[in-house]
Amino acid sequence: MSRQRYPLPALAAYGLLGLPLAALGLPLTVFLPPFYAQMPALNTGLVGVIIFGARLFDVVTDPLIGTASDRTTSRFGRRRPYILLGTPVLMLAAWFLFVPGDKAGIAYLLGWSMLAYLGWTLIYLPYTTMGAEMSADYDERSRITAWREGFFVLGTMAAIMLPAGVSKVAGGQAAGLEAIAVFLLVALPASVALFLWRVPEPAMGRSVVKWAQSAKLLAGNRPFRRLLLAYLLNGAANGLPAALFLFFVTGVLGASQATAGIFLGVYFLSAVVGLPVWMWIGRNWSKHRLWCASMLWVSFVFIFVMTLGENSYSMVMYTLICIFGGSTLGVDQAMAASIQADVIDEDTAAGGDGRAGLYFGLWGMATKLAFALALGIAYPVLWLAGFDASQGDNGMAALWTLALLYGLLPVVIKLGVVAMMWDFPLDRRRHAELQKNIGRRQVQGAA
Repeated sequence: MSRQRYPLPALAAYGLLGLPLAALGLPLTVFLPPFYAQMPALNTGLVGVIIFGARLFDVVTDPLIGTASDRTTSRFGRRRPYILLGTPVLMLAAWFLFVPGDKAGIAYLLGWSMLAYLGWTLIYLPYTTMGAEMSADYDERSRITAWREGFFVLGTMAAIMLPAGVSKVAGGQAAGLEAIAVFLLVALPASVALFLWRVPEPAMGRSVVKWAQSAKLLAGNRPFRRLLLAYLLNGAANGLPAALFLFFVTGVLGASQATAGIFLGVYFLSAVVGLPVWMWIGRNWSKHRLWCASMLWVSFVFIFVMTLGENSYSMVMYTLICIFGGSTLGVDQAMAASIQADVIDEDTAAGGDGRAGLYFGLWGMATKLAFALALGIAYPVLWLAGFDASQGDNGMAALWTLALLYGLLPVVIKLGVVAMMWDFPLDRRRHAELQKNIGRRQVQGAA
């Protein structure tokens, strides 16, 4: 595993692949569920259940694909063949998912969602795993993940501005979603081609650890178990506002979907600006403390959501919440991903052999399970509270339920994650010890 400091062109080629993936990820989370909830054959509760089911399928595929890539041998590497395979799958599924007919129903949404999630996993899981394998250096890993998450934020901004502009010109949300699909058909193969050309995969042999030994190593990796639970909870905390954003802005604030697009643009632009600022603030901190600091800050900011209503004061306050809360988005994602790479070193030092794909598969499973639970619970609860996505006016009980799910519950969850991670045992000192142990094992194995 390389300790080199990567030049900017290589980091840019690596990070760029995150842009089209993010351009797809935000609509899948924020735009598509409300869009399908308004269709005649569907409703809010039913869409929540369908996407929950599709996400459960997606949860199962993560560790399977991760383990398969660990054990793959090919002239092109372990990870890169899966990225190449997933590209046409994701392009096909995204087109049909984002450009449905008027009569799309349960089977249509379920089938194309499952295929889109499969294509996404085939690309994203090996892609993020390679990011962990590109360097063994504590700080360089953060640099690599920061570039990736920076491009993710830019891709998310593209997913906001493109449909907003097209919808304004062509009219209707459907035209905006079709614009995202067209963008993906162009940007994804181009970024994959650049990635495969300019980002060499680190030379590592296939994993040969037996399943029984693999399970024993996983069970004995205490930092992994703590991080996995924290990652699951943080994913739920992030998933709730994402899934309910449009409902909250239009239902509680009384804003239009165009204004909602402006709020998203402000939020993600703040993330672009905030990422290097947070990285500078925590340049001498251990990663888990920087992650905790970002979660404490966003919790303090986001709790003010509970004070908002349908008035001009709330519009100003929500803009400030988007600015200050959005500033933590990039570092929240980058630090968690960088800690993941360090936790794998615990496995390697204990006798593992480069099973990063399995670990990232399990973390991906936790993230997707968290979002599936967030959406699968929040949408039916809203429906039971009387919330109707197809009408403009909802009762007070429905709007208060929406506000609690959107604004209060994520804060409570994040504070729990901070309590779990504040004294995380894998810091700079422990990481240096692990690298020494790994180095000694490699020397002994070569002797």
